[in-house]
Amino acid sequence: MERWKTIIEPFRIHSVEPIRLTSVEERERALEAAGWNLFNLHSADVIVDLLTDSGTGSMSSEQWAGIQRGDESYAGSPSWFRFLAAVQHLFPFRHVIPTHQGRAAEKILFSVIAGPGKAIPNNTHFDTTRANVEFTGAEAVDLVIAEGREPATIHPFKGNMDLDALDAFIRERGAASVPAVFVTVTNNSGGGQPVSLENLRGVRAICDRHGLPLFLDACRFAENAWFIHEREAGYSRIAIPEIVREMASLADGMTMSAKKDGLANIGGWLAVDDDGLAERCRNLLILTEGFPTYGGLAGRDLEAIAQGLSEVVQEDYLHYRIRSTAYLGEALDRAGVPVVKPIGGHAVYIDARSLLPHIPPLAYPGQALVVALYREGGIRGCEIGTVMFGRHPDGSETSAAMDLVRLAIPRRTYTQSHIDYVIEVVRWVAERAGDLRGLRMTEEPPQLRHFTARFQPL
Repeated sequence: MERWKTIIEPFRIHSVEPIRLTSVEERERALEAAGWNLFNLHSADVIVDLLTDSGTGSMSSEQWAGIQRGDESYAGSPSWFRFLAAVQHLFPFRHVIPTHQGRAAEKILFSVIAGPGKAIPNNTHFDTTRANVEFTGAEAVDLVIAEGREPATIHPFKGNMDLDALDAFIRERGAASVPAVFVTVTNNSGGGQPVSLENLRGVRAICDRHGLPLFLDACRFAENAWFIHEREAGYSRIAIPEIVREMASLADGMTMSAKKDGLANIGGWLAVDDDGLAERCRNLLILTEGFPTYGGLAGRDLEAIAQGLSEVVQEDYLHYRIRSTAYLGEALDRAGVPVVKPIGGHAVYIDARSLLPHIPPLAYPGQALVVALYREGGIRGCEIGTVMFGRHPDGSETSAAMDLVRLAIPRRTYTQSHIDYVIEVVRWVAERAGDLRGLRMTEEPPQLRHFTARFQPL
């Protein structure tokens, strides 16, 4: 297959969902009604939806067969045991606690371990992780390597933790105030960039030196494993499941959204080795999610995740997944559109601050770009920048480290012609970037404001 340039999907289309092709005038009206926030749009008004890759992928025929097999017994369902076996095959932690999605796992864990005076270091927290840390009164601290904050810099593992900064931070704050260290794989906020096993071993050594547990935010673990397979010395002949298990062996637990590399539309879990921590987390699970053998999920969802975990580590799938994302990113790069490089696994990130230097960060260049992409071509992307991360718990607002626009690719959903259309629209907007103007925020909630805020064009 490597001799051919064309990336073919390692699947056939079994059923289709119609797309309504809207006009610019219709989209202008939709934007105004949505307060220029693309989260507020009706999805039926979107032509190509790249808002997120979370829960938006297409399930396989075997997953749909699992939906039919789902057993809805309240406790001890056969579907639970299939789910448990599939998770522990890749992540052999002692305790697996199912949740309805990843943020529920975060909420439970941080409710137990965090709180005022505590700090959680991470390579880069994503939005719900940061919000769940800060909701407890703790501090979310980002310690990614310097290259991870430079969109144009080429580095094979730009998601890596800055080991010196991590060690210094723990020494400065004191290990007693750091209940856990997190590493996000791949690093979503930093452009979908991977973390190397060498770096994970370094983080593990620092955690051992200070007596701290290490957790993985493992939503895109298979994509991270593929990058290790392709880029890290000594791993080109190691099977993907083995790489995943080695990643897991370096951690004491994990949070997971199965809506990403679980290839499912809903679901997640929290996994830990510590018996006492597991008991405290299960008590919260029962209060907020459900019984420990379903955790807010139907049996059919447990079945879909179990099957998805076997499919996501297949090399044919991962080769297609990573190369098809790169197809979009490389085309935009060739057209002179500034993107985060190397191209990440699940999305292409446009450097909106670089493309729109005339729009200051507090006028939200990323939001201006997502609005323009929707208005001109019906493409829905997601701002990852000052709208998402600029407001702080004390009420102050500063510019984020980067202002990016994420074009997240749903798994097994769009064809090459859809992506070619996206390339055309982005190029057209980029050629007229000087015409774009910023926005001001007219309404915002106290947390996770990007989901529901409303704007007005300046």
